[in-house]
Amino acid sequence: MPASTRTYAVAATSAVAIGLVAMLAVTRNGDDIFAECRASQVAGGGGAIGGPFTLTDENGARVTERDVITKPTFVYFGYTFCPDICPLDTARNAEAVDALEEMGHEVTPVFISVDPGRDTPEVLKEWTDYIHPRMIGLTGTPEEIKSVAQVYKTFYNVPKNPEDEYYLVDHMTHTYLMLPDYGFVEFFGREVPPEDMAKRTACFIEAAEQAHGG
Repeated sequence: MPASTRTYAVAATSAVAIGLVAMLAVTRNGDDIFAECRASQVAGGGGAIGGPFTLTDENGARVTERDVITKPTFVYFGYTFCPDICPLDTARNAEAVDALEEMGHEVTPVFISVDPGRDTPEVLKEWTDYIHPRMIGLTGTPEEIKSVAQVYKTFYNVPKNPEDEYYLVDHMTHTYLMLPDYGFVEFFGREVPPEDMAKRTACFIEAAEQAHGG
């Protein structure tokens, strides 16, 4: 892994640990149906992370969060030219999705590009279809990507007027678990193996089903 890539990966992990914990609402005692599922110190359900967006999917269709997050969903921000971190993270997510399917849970992996200048719908489609057949790729205008990144409280930095066409984009590397009726409930750092990610996600899904009487 290049030194610059390692540097921003460590910085991103630190930013997650500090930023998300600080920004999320504190869960009231007894009100968190997911308390037994949590491994992080964050509290979900307050609507602090995630929200409305309008983007373009890998087939060129305009979609909103209501079209995309229709079932348990992993949301990851990255870009297709990423040399190693994004392929590794999204492959991990795909492994977790397959493990969850064996447990009887269907989870949608979503990849939101932070490099809309290069990541056209066509580019995204080829890339996401290679990672997982159900992975949804999303892109948009620079303004739309900035807006959805703000909604998800994530960071990225595209070089301005890059001289090198092979420029790299700094970005945070966590994966969000979103549930349709609850919104954001947990995030997974890139150090979490797919088996643990699947187990923890299943816990959230089953707790939600139990709360709904299912």
